[in-house]
Amino acid sequence: MEENAVKNWTQLWLNYIPKKEHGNIDYIKNYCICGFGKEESIVGHAMKELGSGVKGMLGVEPEEVEKSSFTAGLMIVQKLSMKEEYSMKEEYFMEEEHSMDEEHSMEERYSMEEKHSMEEKYSMREEHSMEESPFINEGEYRLSEEAGTLLLEASDGSGLLYGVFHILRLIAMEKPLKGTNVLCRPDNPLRMLNHWDNMKGSIERGYSGESFFFNDNKMILDERTRDYARLAASVGINGVVINNVNVNDAATWLITPKYLNNLKKLSELFTCYGIRLFLSLNFAAPMSLGGPDSADPLDEQVITWWQQKITEVYTAIPNLGGFLVKADSEGRPGPFTYGRTQADGANMLADLVKPYGGVIIWRCFVYNCTQDWRDYKTDRARAGYDNFIHMDGDYHDNVILQIKNGPMDFQIREPVSPLLGGLKKTNQMLEVQAAQEYTGHQIDVCYLIPLFKEVLDFNTYCAPQYSTVADVISGRTFGNGYAGMAAVSNTGNDENWTGNDLAAANFYGFGRLAFSTSLTAEEIAEEWIRMTFLGRMEAKHAMEEDHSMEEDHAMEVLDTLKQILMESRSTYEKYTSPLGIGWMVNPHIHYGPSVDGYEYSRWGTYHRADHLGVGVDRTDRGTGYAGQYYEPNASMYNNIDTCPEELLLFFHHVPYTHRLKNGKTLIQHIYDSHFEGVEEVKEMIAGWESLKGKVPEDSYVRVRERFEKQLWNAREWRDQVNSYFYRKSGIGDERGRMIY
Repeated sequence: MEENAVKNWTQLWLNYIPKKEHGNIDYIKNYCICGFGKEESIVGHAMKELGSGVKGMLGVEPEEVEKSSFTAGLMIVQKLSMKEEYSMKEEYFMEEEHSMDEEHSMEERYSMEEKHSMEEKYSMREEHSMEESPFINEGEYRLSEEAGTLLLEASDGSGLLYGVFHILRLIAMEKPLKGTNVLCRPDNPLRMLNHWDNMKGSIERGYSGESFFFNDNKMILDERTRDYARLAASVGINGVVINNVNVNDAATWLITPKYLNNLKKLSELFTCYGIRLFLSLNFAAPMSLGGPDSADPLDEQVITWWQQKITEVYTAIPNLGGFLVKADSEGRPGPFTYGRTQADGANMLADLVKPYGGVIIWRCFVYNCTQDWRDYKTDRARAGYDNFIHMDGDYHDNVILQIKNGPMDFQIREPVSPLLGGLKKTNQMLEVQAAQEYTGHQIDVCYLIPLFKEVLDFNTYCAPQYSTVADVISGRTFGNGYAGMAAVSNTGNDENWTGNDLAAANFYGFGRLAFSTSLTAEEIAEEWIRMTFLGRMEAKHAMEEDHSMEEDHAMEVLDTLKQILMESRSTYEKYTSPLGIGWMVNPHIHYGPSVDGYEYSRWGTYHRADHLGVGVDRTDRGTGYAGQYYEPNASMYNNIDTCPEELLLFFHHVPYTHRLKNGKTLIQHIYDSHFEGVEEVKEMIAGWESLKGKVPEDSYVRVRERFEKQLWNAREWRDQVNSYFYRKSGIGDERGRMIY
C-alpha cells in the first residue's frame, strides 16, 4: 500500500478556523445520543468530526452526557423514518428533571406548510410504488431548535453524519443555530463521483495533478484518502468509482486477489463516511484474466467465469456498491461485438451481483466513432437515443443507465439528452462533468453549477407531472429506487485538490446539488465562498486584532467572488464556440481553439461551416435528431423561429445574414460575443486583483496565474474564431475592430 507523494494539502471548506460564536456554543457544548449504537463506525466518525469542527471554529470541545443528566445542548436521536414524525409524540425529553411539555408533538412543532410538503413527497413516492434499493431512504435527518436544545433526528448513520455536517456548515457560515428548523431527505438516492484515475497514477482528463488513489500500479490509502472521504461526505456524496471507465492493463486486475485486500480497506474507510465503493469494470476481463477466449454475455462459460469472479470479489468486499461499465464505446469491447444487445451485457452482470445487493451502472455513451465526415445523415447526437430507446424495459431492476447531460460530450452548451425521460421503464441517472475537459481545464474559471441546474430544471414532458430531469433521475417520475446523479471528478493530488482554487466550487457544488436539487447556483456559491475564503481571512484578521475592516472585507470578497463565479460560464461560452455548436477545440487535448480541428475527423463533431452559413441541420429535413424529444420540445427545436437561440447552431444550419431576436445578424453576434468574452475576462481579473490581501496569498497567486493563461486563451479563441468566419463569409465587423 502506497502513500501520497504530496504530504500537505488544504482542507478546502472543512478548514475549521475560528468563527464568530453567535450564541452557538450553548447548543453544542454538550450532546447526548439516543438510539444509535456508539460502536457503529459511522457514528464514531460523525462525533469525531463534530468535536474537531466545533473545537476549531468555536474553541470548545463538545462533551457527551447521559440522557439522565442532559439539560440543554445537542440531542441526537435515531428514527427509522422521518415520516413517523407526523404521528409520534416527542419522547426524548420526558424525564421530569428536563421535560418539555408533552403536548408539543412533532405535528405542532413544524409548520403546516412544511408538513404538507413532506406528506406530498412521501405520498408521491408511495403512489409510484418506488422500488427499494440499497440507497433509498438513506441519509434523512431533521435539525430543529427549541428552548435551548438542538435536536438532530436521523434515520440512520448517514443521516446522523449529514446532520453533523449541516451543523458545522451553519457554524462555518456564522449562522445562528437558534431557530433552526429543517427536514432534509436526499433528493437523489445515488450521488456519485466518477474518478477517471489510471493505475499508473495519471488521470484521464485530470487537471489537478496525479491520482491520490493509485501510483505505479499500487493503491494508496493514507490520511489524504480519509480527508477526501470527509470532503465528499460533507456534501452528501454516497458513492465513489475510483478507477477510469477506460479499464486497461493493471486496472483489469483490480477484481483479482492482487488488489482485493487493499480494496477492502478502502471500502471500510468509505463506509465510515456513508460512501459505497464502486469499480469500473473491463467487460472483456475474462479474456485478459485467463478465462474464456470470449466476452459474449450469453456464453455459459463466460457467465460461469463471471459468477465465480463476482463471488470472489464480494466475499472480500461485502460493502462494494457495484460496477460501472463502459462498453461498445470508443474502442471498448462490449455486447455488440458478439451480436448481443446492451441489455444482454448489463443484465448478465446485474444478475450475478444482485444476491450481494450490487448494482451495475451502464454508460450510454455508445456511438459510431468511425464516421465519414462526408456523411450528412449519420449524427452522433442521435446515437445514445437510437442505441438504447428500443430496449426500454429490457434492463433488470438493479441496472442503472448512466446518461450524459447532453447528446454529445460535456460541451459548454448543448441540449439535454432526449434519453433522459425518453426511457420510461428503465432506471436512469444523470452524468455531468466537474472536470473541465471542454470548459477550460481548470485554468479558465468556469462555475458549472448553473449549467447543471439548467439540465435538472429542463422539462422533458415525459409525464403529466414530475417531468423535469430532476424528477426523472431522482426516481420521482417513474418510481425508480435505483437513480441519481454522477459527476466526473475534478480532483487530484495538487495541494489544493482542484488545480484552480475556484474550481473547488464545482466539487462542492455538485455534491450539494445532487443532495438537494432545489438549491440555486447562487446559494451554493455563497455557501462555498463563506466556508472557503471568508473564514480564512477572518481568522487572519482576528489574529492580528484588526477588526475594523473585517465586515467590509468579508462582503467585498463575497460579492466579488460570487460575481466572478456566476458570470464565468457565460463568459467562457462567449469567447469559445457560438450558439450551441460546440467543439472547435484542439483535438485530443480539448483546450484552446482549432475551429476545423475536428471538422474532417471520424468523431462526428462537425460544425458544417461554409461561405453562406454555419450549423448542423438536425431538423426533420436533416438528421431528424429534433424528433427524438417529446412535444412541444420537438417542434420547438425543429423550427428556427422557436428554437432557443443559445442552441440555434446545434439544430440548424443558419445563414450568416440571419437576424437574431436582438436584431443582430448571426455573423455580427459571433464577432461581438467573442470581443465581449475577452473584455469580461479582463473584468474578472480586475475583480480578483481587488481582493489581494483580502484572500489568502497562496490562493491569490495560484488563481492570478491561471487568470493570465485564461486571458491568453480567450484572445486566441476570439481572434481565431472571428478570423475564421470573416474569411469564410467575407462579411466584415460592423464596428471595424481588428479581425485578421
